[in-house]
Amino acid sequence: MKYSLNWDLNAIFEGGSSSLALQDKIQSIKSDLVRFEKGADAWDAKKDKPDYPTFQLILKQEEQLTKALEQCRTFITAVQSADVHDTKASAIHATITQLYSNFSIIQTTFQKKLTVISDADWEQLVTLPAFRPIAFALTELRTQGARLLSEKEEALLSTLRVDGFNGWSSHYDTLVSFIKIPFEDEMGTMTELSAGQAMNRMYSNPDPAIRKQLFAEWEKAWGGLAPAFADTLNHLQGFRLADFAAHHDADFLVEPLRYNRIKRETLDTMWQAITAKKQPFLAFLNRKAALMDKEKLAWHDIDAPVSVGAFEAKTFSYDEAVDFIISNFAKFGPKLSAFSKMAVENRWIEAENRAGKRPGGYCEDLPESEESRIFMTFTGSASDMSTLGHELGHAFHSHVMRDLPALNTHYAMNVAETASTFAETVISSATVQLASSEEEKISLLNTKLENATAMFLNIHARFLFENNFYAERQNGFVTVERLSELMTAAQKEAYQDNLSEYHPLFWASKLHFFIDEVPFYNFPYTFGFLFSLSIYAESLKNPANFEEKYIALLRDTAAMTTEDLVLKHLQADITRPDFWEQGLTITAKDAEEFIHLTDKYIK
Repeated sequence: MKYSLNWDLNAIFEGGSSSLALQDKIQSIKSDLVRFEKGADAWDAKKDKPDYPTFQLILKQEEQLTKALEQCRTFITAVQSADVHDTKASAIHATITQLYSNFSIIQTTFQKKLTVISDADWEQLVTLPAFRPIAFALTELRTQGARLLSEKEEALLSTLRVDGFNGWSSHYDTLVSFIKIPFEDEMGTMTELSAGQAMNRMYSNPDPAIRKQLFAEWEKAWGGLAPAFADTLNHLQGFRLADFAAHHDADFLVEPLRYNRIKRETLDTMWQAITAKKQPFLAFLNRKAALMDKEKLAWHDIDAPVSVGAFEAKTFSYDEAVDFIISNFAKFGPKLSAFSKMAVENRWIEAENRAGKRPGGYCEDLPESEESRIFMTFTGSASDMSTLGHELGHAFHSHVMRDLPALNTHYAMNVAETASTFAETVISSATVQLASSEEEKISLLNTKLENATAMFLNIHARFLFENNFYAERQNGFVTVERLSELMTAAQKEAYQDNLSEYHPLFWASKLHFFIDEVPFYNFPYTFGFLFSLSIYAESLKNPANFEEKYIALLRDTAAMTTEDLVLKHLQADITRPDFWEQGLTITAKDAEEFIHLTDKYIK
């Protein structure tokens, strides 16, 4: 095997959850926090005028602490992800979360001091050479500081988050470690699958009987712990709603919009455009059902592979997938390709298919060592290959921003997903273009369209569910039964009742609803997908030196609002439906081609 399936974590801190180097680092952070707190408390903006040298020093200390904490959190998250039964890692993660809380309290004190600087002094400050490159980020901090409560109140909230808000999110990971899915293979042997293993088999297995069997056991397993998941979700979002109310946010969408640096009209326009243009993707699902001799697809059939004629869905070895990605990234640009090759060879990726891993995939940054780590479970499908491309896109985004001031690297999730889905689009499009037969092309178009239907239908259902759940949670605890009712209703609305069976417990099995970092974690994926399609279309129209233009866009993702970013680099207005319709039209052509190519296979 040319490429390792396992990542190298010892290069970060040797020894996993027993690492002495990690413990030393944590102690160092504690000492640095004491020094940072003294400096932030003592800072007087008026005395620091006119060049603000102490302000520069405090910002440098803040940057160093941010990087150190992120380095530790990424490492221990990786250890937990690779072995969900590592209880020592969970305890260390809790310690790091507490340090983040302490850091946040100090940052709040410092941030509030920015709000009392006069407008005239502020305008002078951000024009100074030391601050001009980070003027947008600093002004954003000052503006957000104006909504903060008193220092004592913010300190109390931050302290309560550790065992309340953050604790409930961590509790979800603990609950998931108890999920076991019984599975009987073709030889009659019974095994127990982890949640991650079961999910991969359930959605990708070509045998409808196996998918149905796994889905029944999947629902049973999550249902058995549903009351605990309901407690977790209610307390997480209950805390979040109380936080929003304390900060006088008009409603529960104010914070996710602020975080993603977009306007309400932008988000509304995106969903309106998608709702108006769903028909090609619903037609794709209906055609897929017909190819399976079904009137409608069940939830567990949506992402099933499609094989017509004599063709059987192709699987890839990990080496083949990596080589395919590197070679096709090279057609877009040499920098993305070379970076991806380096990341694989330096063992930044955990891809082994084994028990004990958490489900899903992610990419996390290691700012001190200027690396990333990618987590996934590779089973050989074309979809897995696209996922690997997706996560490498995330890592590339961080890579091209390494030389920027730290405050200009804090990009929001919606533009983070733009880089990843652009990379994924390059790979999925290449698989279709290089298909060796019509039957293979049909199979690969199906894989590509699975992603589109996830963005336009599945994630729309998640958004509808969250909207309705938050609205009801404001009035009290939402029961297991009601959560499942809300989820089923959202899925029926998003899929326009085109499925024969839904997933009522999706609210429990989907990690994204339980992440404490970002409210409304889901819609940025759809945003990034459509944004990336516009970038991809532009790369096809003007391929010369496009990689440099693309990198310039990525480097600006934390230095302006999203509306300004798109206007600057694509000369487009994302508050208008035509921007979103462009991406929808591109993807609809794939659906139309799939239906055209499969006409002959309909009985």
